[in-house]
Amino acid sequence: MSDELLPHGHPTRAPASQRGRTAEVLEHAKTLGKEITATIDGREITVPLGTTILEAARKLGIRIPTLCYHEDLCLAGVCRICVVEIEGQRTLQASCSYPITAPIKVSTHTAKVRRARRHILDLMLANHYGECYACSRNGNCELQALAEEYGVDYFRFGRMERPKYEIDMSSHALVRDMNKCVLCRRCVRTCIDLQEVGVLEAIDRGSHIKIATFGDKPLADVVCISCGQCINRCPTGALRANDNTDEVWEAIDDPTKHVVIQTAPSPRAGIGECFGLPPGVPMTFQMNTALRYCGFDRVFDTNFAADLTIIEEGTELLKRLHKALTGEEADGNENARTGPLPQFTSCSPGWIKFAEHFYPDFLDHVSTCKSPQQMFGALLKTFYAEKAGIDPKNIVTVALMPCSAKKFECNRPEMCASGYKDVDYGLTTRELAKMIHEAGVDLPNMPKSDFDDPFGTATGSGVIFGTTGGVMESAIRTVVELVTGKKIENLFDHADVMPVRGFEGIRYAELPIAEIGSVPDIVSHLFKDWKWLTGATLKVAVAHGTANAKRVMEDIKSGGKLSECHFIEFMACPGGCLGGGGQPIPTSPEIRAARAKAIYDEDRAYSVRKSHENPALLQVYADYLTDGPCGHRSHALLHTHYTPRGKYIA
Repeated sequence: MSDELLPHGHPTRAPASQRGRTAEVLEHAKTLGKEITATIDGREITVPLGTTILEAARKLGIRIPTLCYHEDLCLAGVCRICVVEIEGQRTLQASCSYPITAPIKVSTHTAKVRRARRHILDLMLANHYGECYACSRNGNCELQALAEEYGVDYFRFGRMERPKYEIDMSSHALVRDMNKCVLCRRCVRTCIDLQEVGVLEAIDRGSHIKIATFGDKPLADVVCISCGQCINRCPTGALRANDNTDEVWEAIDDPTKHVVIQTAPSPRAGIGECFGLPPGVPMTFQMNTALRYCGFDRVFDTNFAADLTIIEEGTELLKRLHKALTGEEADGNENARTGPLPQFTSCSPGWIKFAEHFYPDFLDHVSTCKSPQQMFGALLKTFYAEKAGIDPKNIVTVALMPCSAKKFECNRPEMCASGYKDVDYGLTTRELAKMIHEAGVDLPNMPKSDFDDPFGTATGSGVIFGTTGGVMESAIRTVVELVTGKKIENLFDHADVMPVRGFEGIRYAELPIAEIGSVPDIVSHLFKDWKWLTGATLKVAVAHGTANAKRVMEDIKSGGKLSECHFIEFMACPGGCLGGGGQPIPTSPEIRAARAKAIYDEDRAYSVRKSHENPALLQVYADYLTDGPCGHRSHALLHTHYTPRGKYIA
């Protein structure tokens, strides 16, 4: 990314909470040549000035328990579980936020430290409404694990016998149960620092303090974008996704219903973690077998709809470019309105809701294409219903997604192009893992099986939708080949478009169009030639996490370099879908990187890696979407509009 896009003095535009907590300090310390020797539990370690005791201990392999600390978030030091004893100091210190600036001797597990941690846990439990057996985090709760580790065998300071707060179930995506909150403020730091949305904050003081929304309103009435990042970092069950598994089981058990499921790429790269596998072990084809064992009538690949999205969105981009460069509509219909540049992606429902709330004046920049989930839902209740001879009212469509915002998306009133609710239920990766466990299936040891026809297995371009930069890379693979007639492999080794890959908050790339080819049949209804693109340079950008999306939007508003872009990919969640709010807990930079590797490895394993070469997709255009990409039928089924919401709360 160009240096002029970076704030002065910082190597990245990412917010403070997304930068390494000691990276800048360490760099400065090395410049000064300043390193400190500390002794932790009798073991010496030399670290750069400013390294925290917790970080130094981890380098030595010494475990210090934490609760409010999280690798993705800025430091808080509020829970005090990580306290340690420092020689010569009267009080214990929080190791997560104590910088080493002079030689010190630290003890991490003395009697005084253990007693303090136990009392802190006892005090938390006294204000925590337990009901662990009925909690969504039972068996994966950090508070529960600490209680076991520190031998909590009774409630020393009593316990809550009945809930104190009403559970907020107003949102399609999230459920808030503040009776289980331990006031670690991870959700607050996630929403304010990591995502820069700012829905949650600590209100009141003393024994009355609690985490709440503005005016203590329900989540459905505030500017929550439903991304679920707060869920992924909550150490307890105070935040969870709105679970639809009971409704899905009910549909499966109803003999009059034909229940189909589509599976997105990111859950397949993460669900193994729910079965004891390390991050990054793909379970794509084992999961297909498990889903049939659970009772789903058909198992489809969302990557097919991702390929469909690339064809529609890529065509829309070419139409916008044509309008901007020639002043004329590509199809000659001057009554049709082509949106402005840059074109924004529309695959991430969290990003869409963020734009509706914070940048409603820019909604005409958002692609009119629905997300792959919703495109597939519309096709399933029209094309598939017709082909299979099934009344669409008897088809129940389920979407396995890495994202809690997908639950909100499928309940949007706009998403009923088929005449019915296009996608009936959205399931997170965690929820499907629960269903598979409930069905008695050992997922890692299931035999492999393929996806069902008529959609079949899709392409590598569909797979990489699961990681940040993947939508852009898929679009580049297709648009470059459509325009130049040359193989993308001639520009990038193995068709790997490396300039848009990586976990930097914002990436920028330029792709000169050195030559043009003839117009391929799939878009010949819109374009006669590509002469108007001769010598052009396609400028693109990628941003993940809404904090970075905000930086891109502010740069565009101020007429900065990113306002020159033609196409920008936005993902609401850090890392893209693989870091979504419905993915297995915990998450961390290392876990997201392992999931990304699984996705890219799967992409490389496909024989077909470009959306426009998907034979099943081309057949759907030949048989059903006969007026081509961005035609009348595809616009009716696959495109939509969005709602300016603003930030004002009544």
